[in-house]
Amino acid sequence: MKDANGNVTRRDWLAVSGLAASALSARRAQAAPQAPARTPPAAPVSIAKVRSYEEDLVAQFRTMFDQVGGIGGQVQGKTVGIKVNLTGGNRFEGYTAGDTHWVHPRVVGAVTAVLGQLGAKRIRILESAGGRRPDAKLEDKLLQGGWDVAALKNAAPLVEFEDTDGLGFGKQYSTFKVKTKPHIFPAFQLNHSYEDCDFFVSIGKAKGHEEMGITMSIKNMFGVTPTALYGGREAIFHYGQVQAPAGAPAELNPQSNRYEGWRLPRILVDIIGARPIDLAINDAIVSTVGGEGPWVLGAKPIKPGFLVVGRNCVNTDTVTMATMGYNPRAGRHEAPYRLYKGPTNHPKEQLMPADETFQYADNMMLLAEAVGIGSADLDKIDVRGVPIKDAVYDYEAFWKNQMPIPKGKA
Repeated sequence: MKDANGNVTRRDWLAVSGLAASALSARRAQAAPQAPARTPPAAPVSIAKVRSYEEDLVAQFRTMFDQVGGIGGQVQGKTVGIKVNLTGGNRFEGYTAGDTHWVHPRVVGAVTAVLGQLGAKRIRILESAGGRRPDAKLEDKLLQGGWDVAALKNAAPLVEFEDTDGLGFGKQYSTFKVKTKPHIFPAFQLNHSYEDCDFFVSIGKAKGHEEMGITMSIKNMFGVTPTALYGGREAIFHYGQVQAPAGAPAELNPQSNRYEGWRLPRILVDIIGARPIDLAINDAIVSTVGGEGPWVLGAKPIKPGFLVVGRNCVNTDTVTMATMGYNPRAGRHEAPYRLYKGPTNHPKEQLMPADETFQYADNMMLLAEAVGIGSADLDKIDVRGVPIKDAVYDYEAFWKNQMPIPKGKA
């Protein structure tokens, strides 16, 4: 097939040639930061083509959970924590937040229903309810986003909601030590619910990101850090402008690189090394490209039409990235890690050099692979359900030539 200019699209070339996986993995040598500390695990990952949130997602997730080996034995009679992604508050015109930059309520509801069917004793929906009234609850943010909270609460026998931006219903923070080799922080203090669960799920939106290039189940974990303790996150985590507050685990080396494209991918790997993900789910039925939400200049809605599920978050995000048309082993100056960062909403010292429009982020999957969390090698991952080549939706092809031109450079 050809695009409007008569050219064969990269998406169609990959699909027609049947080389999606091999074409994406062939360039793997370009970006590996170091040899893994140990052989990283490679667990099965399931892909499904889903064109609408109106489809039977309960049946779809039951099938996908079975395809990755089943989770019934891990959740029956247990407490399950689900970290959802509710980044940002405004919307693209004609879309709900859940359509594009939030995970969709039907995805969360279907996952909750299946977990209930599998015998989970308690299911806790967890997220930071930033931007709300001081006395509001996570349910209030969901209602403001158009979610049917009553339906979600009734999707399983016992469903609870907790705003993890602070202590929530707990009396103190839980300390999570990084069990892998730490990059920036040796430990984090988090809401008690990230400890008080037997099985932990991260449901991410597979979308673009202004600073990290891409966001999926791993990037979703940045939101577990409580702003009531760490403040507005950016100063401490993104830029390292200030240190963690007294009583919270301190940085290993306050003199290390302060650039967020180097720093934040490593902090994300530290977070998943401290609070491991037991089940990773990426929602790409409808999403965004060019940024993580409508507040990013040039970001726009996109309709990839797929879901990805896996027991290992690195394996799952690797397969998701390939299904988005990207090379999972891409280096910092390749898509999606060659970034456009708006110069007006980042500190000047973060623009390298100050007049350079394009910035970079390091590949968090390769960093996680290097400390042994999971393999980012497509050749080692058993992809089940729909093959990558049959589900691939080329985000970059949709996005190309849409990059905003800074004033004075037209």
